[in-house]
Amino acid sequence: MENSHLASIKARFGIIGNSPLLIHAISIAEQVAPTDMTVLITGESGSGKESFSKIIHSLSKRKHGQFIAVNCGAIPEGTIDSELFGHEKGSFTGAIEARKGYFEVTDGGTIFLDEIAEMPLGTQARLLRVLENGEFLRVGSSKVQRTNTRVVAATNLNLQNAIEKGKFREDLFYRLSTVPIYVPPLRERGGDIELLFRKFTTDFSESHRVKPISLTNEAKNLLQKQRFPGNIRQLKNLAEQISVLEIGDRIVDEERLQYYLDFNEPKLNSTVVKGEYFQNSEGINEREILYKILFDLKKDVTELKKILLKLIESGNSNAYDILSENMSIFEDIKENEEDHIRNKALPTHQNDVTTNLNIHSDNLISESEDAQFEEIITNPDVTLSLEKQEKEIIIRALKKNKNKRKYAAKDLGISERTLYRKIKQYDLEDNV
Repeated sequence: MENSHLASIKARFGIIGNSPLLIHAISIAEQVAPTDMTVLITGESGSGKESFSKIIHSLSKRKHGQFIAVNCGAIPEGTIDSELFGHEKGSFTGAIEARKGYFEVTDGGTIFLDEIAEMPLGTQARLLRVLENGEFLRVGSSKVQRTNTRVVAATNLNLQNAIEKGKFREDLFYRLSTVPIYVPPLRERGGDIELLFRKFTTDFSESHRVKPISLTNEAKNLLQKQRFPGNIRQLKNLAEQISVLEIGDRIVDEERLQYYLDFNEPKLNSTVVKGEYFQNSEGINEREILYKILFDLKKDVTELKKILLKLIESGNSNAYDILSENMSIFEDIKENEEDHIRNKALPTHQNDVTTNLNIHSDNLISESEDAQFEEIITNPDVTLSLEKQEKEIIIRALKKNKNKRKYAAKDLGISERTLYRKIKQYDLEDNV
């Protein structure tokens, strides 16, 4: 059973959860903190390993010394020795002055080496010397330096496998793992998943002054069953995304939660939007942007299809030009009835075009399963003015090409004749 001392440690370092595996890890960190023993923290990415390094430092006699966290995988191989051990002036190109490394800066303190498995073999040999006798050399120097720095390392990889593949030194492994601490992944922490989700959504609602998110019992059960390979980081992203995008009563049921889980499922291929590639990542901002783009794009295409259908059915003389320039937007429409358009009172040349299109009017406006999208497309206050946008685009194209219609039309992807008609339609002759 958790004692009050462990509870205070959790509160101090912002650790949420009551999982026995989590409590055991905190207990070991607390016990080893007062010593100078080297600690190896293992656990999956996003499980909160750095928090344990801070517990160890803050509860140690070194707490008034420097604490530096170093991501070994983020430092290029050519500069990691200089970063860790320092260098002398002129020791390499760009070394315009001598510089202290992290082991000098943290003398009397603690250095946290995250992703230790990514450290190059040469640097591993230097680190082993520091651990064995506290000695190191600056890059470009033969003078032995000494440091009294405690090392806490962490990895999300199996170091035994790395040793077998010759990518990690066996002697360094045994020197680092004097005291191992295993940080459990989220899927092994049971009810902690719901506690963390509630914490993240509550924090978001307080900071943005919105109604907090609530889950139905079925949604809670679904949340508990997820594997969360990105662990706490992934859960936080999910909680914040739902907090941003949910509307109405903000009560999320099982079906709605599954929608968000599916949306965040890593895809094999990138999504291409206007020539830009958006990869799935752990960062919430990129996914929010992509989510908004997809909704806006769907809304724009839906409105455009409405306008085109009306033009075709009314026999408008401009329909042929518009259809010719926008054939691609009908690619996603099922090949069903052609008669719906072919039988309309269109000029002969327009019927020639529509025979190449398989358009079913019932499919032009598909019923969205997403309540938020339904609100967007039915709310007149947020409906975009396509004519205004078109006019602004034409003006920009003309300015860019110094009012040369031939090149402006090429940029716009339309014929000169169509551009001329648009100029007259929007009364832009004075600008040309």
